[in-house]
Amino acid sequence: MSLDPTERFSNRVEDYIKFRPSYPDVAIDTIIREAGLSAGSTVADIGCGTGISSRPFLERGMRVFGIEPNDAMRAAAIEYLAEFSNFAAYNSSAEATGLKEGSVDAVIAAQAFHWFDAERTREEFRRILRPSGSVVLMWNERLLDATEFLRDYEELLLRYASDYTEIRHDKFGPDVLGRFFDAAFERFEFKNIQLLDLDGVIGRVRSSSYMPNADSPVYGELIDSLQALFAKHAENGRIEIFYETRVYISRL
Repeated sequence: MSLDPTERFSNRVEDYIKFRPSYPDVAIDTIIREAGLSAGSTVADIGCGTGISSRPFLERGMRVFGIEPNDAMRAAAIEYLAEFSNFAAYNSSAEATGLKEGSVDAVIAAQAFHWFDAERTREEFRRILRPSGSVVLMWNERLLDATEFLRDYEELLLRYASDYTEIRHDKFGPDVLGRFFDAAFERFEFKNIQLLDLDGVIGRVRSSSYMPNADSPVYGELIDSLQALFAKHAENGRIEIFYETRVYISRL
């Protein structure tokens, strides 16, 4: 049985903070330009997790409401973003944020929309957005066959993962997003790269909710396979993981 989406990452927070990729500055700058944001704007980061996606908007002087129903992830975001007085975390969900009507200039969901109930979420986004406010959906999509390592890595994930194929967010293509936005939307793509050592590759895998954790009987076998994969492909003690950061922007 699949875990409740709000609890899937509870035992993976430390690895998530350390080993998940951030978002390129050019992607953030594009969002700000296309959504008409500036210092002082108010953003709702829905499913903000550990705060990776909130930070760049805070650094640019915006007020961010972090919506995160997972207690461990929300606590990590509060700690990670403690220096920002313009950040507030809410124990709420995409479908019921608890924010006031017409209170935000933009709604952002980074690496999170695939967990939402689309119909209820759309109505809630409409409720909390100010007139002409924007909705931004963003994912870091790992390139599956850009290198021999990435091809072997994908095979490893498919071998050991639980519900990986069911929850992969690359299923959310133009048709699905078009129905959600119910309007024209803009799509932008940006290159993104992670450079990881062996601990980083292991941590990146452990940060994924569909991968075995240390309590699993196959965890030792998984780590052995990762070490062999790293030894096969590493150059100068590092592996490059290539992503395409995809950004979708529209108004509801």
